[in-house]
Amino acid sequence: MLIFLTVLQFIFIIAIVVYLTINTWFLVKVEPAAGPLPVCPFVSVCVPARNEERDIEACLTSLLNQNYPHFEVIVVDDNSTDNTPRIIKSLQERHANLIAIQGAALPADWYGKPFALNQATHKARGELLLFTDADPVFQRYALTTAVHLMQKQQLDMISLLPGAEFGSFWERVVQPVIFAFIAALTRFKKVNDPESPDAMGVGAFIMLRREVYDWVGGHEPLKQAILEDIGMARLVKQSGAHIMIADARKIYTIRMYHSFQEIWIGWRKNVFLAMKKSIFKTFYYILCVLGFVVTPWLMVGVHLWVGSGPGWQAMALAGLGLVLITKWALCHELNLEKYYALLFPLGALVMAAIMINSMIHVLVRGRAEWRGRTYSQPER
Repeated sequence: MLIFLTVLQFIFIIAIVVYLTINTWFLVKVEPAAGPLPVCPFVSVCVPARNEERDIEACLTSLLNQNYPHFEVIVVDDNSTDNTPRIIKSLQERHANLIAIQGAALPADWYGKPFALNQATHKARGELLLFTDADPVFQRYALTTAVHLMQKQQLDMISLLPGAEFGSFWERVVQPVIFAFIAALTRFKKVNDPESPDAMGVGAFIMLRREVYDWVGGHEPLKQAILEDIGMARLVKQSGAHIMIADARKIYTIRMYHSFQEIWIGWRKNVFLAMKKSIFKTFYYILCVLGFVVTPWLMVGVHLWVGSGPGWQAMALAGLGLVLITKWALCHELNLEKYYALLFPLGALVMAAIMINSMIHVLVRGRAEWRGRTYSQPER
């Protein structure tokens, strides 16, 4: 049995490494745009903000200091209970192109972020809309680069992956595993292929043409969507429009969560929904992640413990070596010290626990929670 499991795991590791290598090959990497654009359509940047006092000043300041000539920033205070409104007001006094909206009370049939973005678009004057969050920090050329990419590739929508920033121990251990998992599930070639139905959106950066946004019905079809970014990408692509997802770590960065509790609650709200509420998919992907990140260590330990033949020990060690090389490459891409790769098994176990907890919250408790709000029977 041990020999069979060793061979099976080695084949599995090879398959995963080959898949990740091919998938990453098709990820477009965005370089900063150089020089002025021949055409500069007006851009409306829409920012929903609910209790974002920690990050919103840096985010809005970076947006307001863009070198793009024609744009506005619309921030919707979604009934914050912290210092977010005061920070927004202070910035508005210094920046004429910052439009602040006091969000209306959340209707019973809407979720928070889609409703906030919906309100922002009612004020937006841009030919292009950029939907983002209140915690990314943007380089001065972010808008110029995004518009340049839209024009060069003749796109209707782009969604850009950010560079990741980490602070605490748990961010460095858990977040890379989750980011790698999301990237592995995103088939970049198919998402960028107009003939494929695959679609993906990243809520921190979705830029699309206003006429396309209106054509698909805006956020109205997504008013009860927690994964409204993926939902918007699907709506746009189903309409026949051309979308692209790309790596834009040189354009903007984000520190999503700052503590173990934030990581747990933040991912719990949507990871089971991302599995389309499928128990089978959830446990299947848990086994895949643990099988790639955790069990190679166990396999090597078992072979050394029972004193297997050198050939089988070598196969187990070779599998572990491939996993470590892959994890070191991930550390390099995320600007993490390489020794954190040795701690990713702990991150994988935490991720598995979050996925199970997310499933329990949705199926048993029938809810998702975020920013002090509880959403009953979330669908996606």
